[in-house]
Formats: sequence, C-alpha cells, structure tokens
Amino acid sequence: MADIKFTKDHEWVKLEGGVATIGITEHAQNALGDVVFVELPEAGREVAAEEAIAVVESVKAASDVYAPIAGKIVEANQTLVDDPSLANSAPTTDGWFFKIEPSDAGAIDALMSEEEYSKFVDSL
Repeated sequence: MADIKFTKDHEWVKLEGGVATIGITEHAQNALGDVVFVELPEAGREVAAEEAIAVVESVKAASDVYAPIAGKIVEANQTLVDDPSLANSAPTTDGWFFKIEPSDAGAIDALMSEEEYSKFVDSL
C-alpha cells in the first residue's frame, strides 16, 4: 500500500489517473464497529480540504468523513450506500467512499505515509 496516503482523521487516499479515491482506514472501521449507514457527497460538489462531506454511522457512533484534499467530487460509491458493511469488510478496496478530482494533486504528498500513519495510530 505504498501508494496510499493517510490523514489524522483516519481516511486513506489513493491517487490514480488524476483522481483520488478516499475511504476510511482499517483503524477507523475497527473503532466504529459494525457500519450500518453511510451518507456520501453528490458528484459535482466542490469541497475544501478538511471539510466534513460524508457521514458514517455504526452501532456505536456516528462520525464525519472529511475531504483530505480540495477538489471536485467525481463519484460516490453507491455500492457502499446499498451495503454499508463494505466499510468493515473491505475498507481499503470495495468499501471506498468517494472520488475527488484534486484542485492540487501535490496536496496529497503532504499527507502521511503508511509508516507515518502507523506510528500516529500507535501513539493514540
């Protein structure tokens, strides 16, 4: 997962072909417990970095999901809306939340590497 970056809000970001796919981390889904509902942003929406743009609800809590970078939402994962448990069973693959066309693709470089994120989680 060397090509994946992470945020302190426990989102992962993977840039492919100029589009960033975003989801919640393994740590986040473990902390949430069984995910029962997600609300995702609509395609075409312009978002600012660190803006709360999605909601994930579990049997334990509801939590915001933040845009790790600024840009335009190009797709939301409708499969995740239909089957929120994908956030638990496949958080870094089929359980992705949304895709953003970055305003500045270089902003992704400022996010944490997998090693940095692992150290951050260990410090919590």
